[in-house]
Amino acid sequence: MLQTKIALGFLVFLLAGTLVAVEEKDNILRLKIGDPQLKDKTMTITPGQIYSAEKGRAISFEKMIAEMKTARIVYVGETHNSLPMHDVQHKIAQALYAIDKDLAIGLEMYDIKWQEPLNKWSLGLLTEDEFIDQAQWYVNWNFNFSYYKKIFGLAKENKIPIHALNAPRSIIRKVRMRGWEALSNEEKQIVPKPDLTNKDHIALMRAIFEDIQEPAAMKGHGSGDMMFKALYRAQSSWDEVMAKNTLRTVDIEGKRVIVFVGSGHLIYNLGINRRAYENQSLPYKTVICVIVPEDKNSVVVSRSLGHYIWGLPEETRPEYPSIGIALTKFDGLDNLVIEKDPMSGAAKDKNFKKGDIVLAVDGQHFTCINCLRKYLSEFTWGDEVAFKLLREAKELEIKIKF
Repeated sequence: MLQTKIALGFLVFLLAGTLVAVEEKDNILRLKIGDPQLKDKTMTITPGQIYSAEKGRAISFEKMIAEMKTARIVYVGETHNSLPMHDVQHKIAQALYAIDKDLAIGLEMYDIKWQEPLNKWSLGLLTEDEFIDQAQWYVNWNFNFSYYKKIFGLAKENKIPIHALNAPRSIIRKVRMRGWEALSNEEKQIVPKPDLTNKDHIALMRAIFEDIQEPAAMKGHGSGDMMFKALYRAQSSWDEVMAKNTLRTVDIEGKRVIVFVGSGHLIYNLGINRRAYENQSLPYKTVICVIVPEDKNSVVVSRSLGHYIWGLPEETRPEYPSIGIALTKFDGLDNLVIEKDPMSGAAKDKNFKKGDIVLAVDGQHFTCINCLRKYLSEFTWGDEVAFKLLREAKELEIKIKF
């Protein structure tokens, strides 16, 4: 079946501390879930057009922004490594700020303990390099800062507050492994008890997992049902805590909040947006980007997918290459260590192994993960980088071409 790259940026779950994005098949776009008035209706999306789910037809960008004036919260989904989607986010934020300076931004990639460097950035107190270092961008997030550069630039230029929405990964991992009840009282103050009863949301998650090409244990069949429930707890906890912190941002700032998160947290208005609305009933709007494949002129989607659907053409490749290497540190060892065999990016199938010790990269010695990943973020397609590794007491050199 032809796969459509939907702008989900859907996070499968915290497995070994990493976030995995997946591509969804066409049927995920046409599930009969969500808004009862719209879930049985569809509309055809073409690249370069914005569609109103309520009207079932294309509308202008200006019309969409005008309709957002009454919304206290605007959610704009993303696939994390799609520059066109981040351009959409920037354009919407810029337009909302132009009509009302009372605007704040909520971001997925940081948990609440990283709020201070975000405050410093918005106040213009940090350069880009200083922010990336102080906020440990490349430890907290797996994607090139340049994807978000326009958004951060808009915030800094206009002193728009940026708020962290997430919870520490260790807490979400604990929920996945042992359940919310296993959290300490302090952890429960950070992550509210997740609602696990919404039938439409469960149906969405099950549909997504059945499309993932993983072993049966990951698809909710037989003994794998326990795995699905654990992963669903984690996804729901993510949504719950980000809904809580979105509302907290509204309360703190007293402004409209625009939220940028992976679209898997938003589609069908069943994730963060639903949970926030059920808590405080603040009016909101959701924008979901859908990629139309190069070999198709259009994509048919459910009108309940979001309030607005923005069609985008398929990219040949992401704007910035990814090396696909996960790194870790061990006490007593200055060198960085390969955390697991690379499963994607330029390093895939290039003889990197879990446990390899990184002696040097392009002749340079790196002792911090953020430093090395910041260095690697400067490479573009066609560039080469050389790793010197130590494996089983033997040195080896691996060259990678992006």
